[in-house]
Amino acid sequence: MSQDAAKRKAAEAALAYVQPGEVLGVGTGSTVNHFIDLLAERQLDVPGVVSSSNASTERLKKTGIPVLDLNNTGTLSVYVDGADEADKHLHLIKGGGGALTREKIVAAASRSFVCIVDESKLVGVLGKFPLPVEVIPMARSYVGRELTRLGGRPELRAGFTTDNGNLILDVHGLDIVDPVGLEAQINGIAGVVCVGLFASRPADVLIVGASSGTRVLKAD
Repeated sequence: MSQDAAKRKAAEAALAYVQPGEVLGVGTGSTVNHFIDLLAERQLDVPGVVSSSNASTERLKKTGIPVLDLNNTGTLSVYVDGADEADKHLHLIKGGGGALTREKIVAAASRSFVCIVDESKLVGVLGKFPLPVEVIPMARSYVGRELTRLGGRPELRAGFTTDNGNLILDVHGLDIVDPVGLEAQINGIAGVVCVGLFASRPADVLIVGASSGTRVLKAD
């Protein structure tokens, strides 16, 4: 099974968590694109979706699924999104697509967070994938120095601006043995908008697509 087929398998399994007649949230990325397409193909009873990025919003609109403003929806039933890395505790690194801040907001506003990945994303220790940190432009150099003090090697994501008008520093060289602690530490740096560690609010369900089918991991 190809990696793309494994992603589609994970996305398909996530359909079981959609609550009929309730608004849900969707994230960003190639695995989520499969989920959006499947939502439209299966014609599930979804009155609307809150999207975490402009890219997902455009894809949803093309399928005819209404896109709603989170300010007008209240608590969402479920949030479905992918990840760049995930561990067995359902802690995640997200933000490879640059939508980490909005993704974290929609996840926080949802009763349940279902993460969909292919098996290559499941790791023992987070950090091989560079950790994205969204920063206010004027704070780029200061935040970079602070991240270096934490043992990382921050690199500006060249030519990229987030949907919020900010910059991304991708932090290389971290072995993240305490994801919850590091998330709090980085969020405490002045000028940081959001860090792509989803640990204080991890996924509730992790669906891993693989050649052997799908595995479902749940929070302890």
